[in-house]
Amino acid sequence: MTPSLVSVVVPVYNEEATLPTLFRRLYTALDSLCHEQTVTYEIIFVNDGSRDRSAALLAEQFHLRPGVTHVILFNANYGQHAAIMAGFEHARGEMVVTIDADLQNPPEEISRLVATMREGYDYVGTIRRQRHDSWFRRIASRAMNRLRERITRVRMTDQGCMLRAYSHKIVQTINECNEIHTFIPALAYTFANHPTEIEVEHEKRGAGESKYSIYSLMRLNFDLITGFSVVPLQIFSFLGIVLALFSAVFVAYLALRRLFVGPEAEGLFTLFGIAFFLMGVILFGIGLLGEYVGRIYQQVRARPRYIIQAILEEPENF
Repeated sequence: MTPSLVSVVVPVYNEEATLPTLFRRLYTALDSLCHEQTVTYEIIFVNDGSRDRSAALLAEQFHLRPGVTHVILFNANYGQHAAIMAGFEHARGEMVVTIDADLQNPPEEISRLVATMREGYDYVGTIRRQRHDSWFRRIASRAMNRLRERITRVRMTDQGCMLRAYSHKIVQTINECNEIHTFIPALAYTFANHPTEIEVEHEKRGAGESKYSIYSLMRLNFDLITGFSVVPLQIFSFLGIVLALFSAVFVAYLALRRLFVGPEAEGLFTLFGIAFFLMGVILFGIGLLGEYVGRIYQQVRARPRYIIQAILEEPENF
């Protein structure tokens, strides 16, 4: 059997504390995979503008294992998905696996993704069996999953798990997309002919801090929803029609009371409450519209997704 090449893409941002353990476990897991499933591998680390010693540690690892290690260094921080896109553009494997550098997704699970891909699937998503996150993140994640599924029709049980496997064809198709902001797992799902999901282990972060704040998680979900559906705009248009009809009926009611009851001052605060509610709805609608307009603005500027400062690789590998 001809060995299949597996490309492992690892975005790295300020992971100095976890990298030594990641190197040990990741290379050991992939070396074992080579013997078990007749594959070869390459690892593409993408340093996303880290401010600690991550870049130096990646350079040291490249010199230790230059034959299978490639390091892409960004000149600034462009975000996790930009880092993965850079890895995709340099990946040569028939199967491409993405994994975070924080070790919450065990590298030992990669063998299960590769085995599942070899069953004929072209996209393998994952579900964290026992999440070691805060209760708030678990509840918020479930809520956003349900909302995203209803709005975009993209069905992913666990959208927050980056441990996933893609066929080379899907990766090529993603590389041909020119979107500035996108959500790679959802984009891959829309391109897949035979997707599936498997359960994987989830570990506590051994060191360092999560790079996702509440704001960044909200931004991610806004990008996901506005990038794959116009349903929010349609919902808001329908809401505007309903509120307009309600306001017309209410104004007619107040006019009739003025004619038959006379002038009144008791309902003043009710009118204030209704006015403030309608102003809130209008402001929300303007913000929602701004999300779509902002995506268009960023797209038409045609700026590069990222700028590569340097690439560490053996000349004959790419």
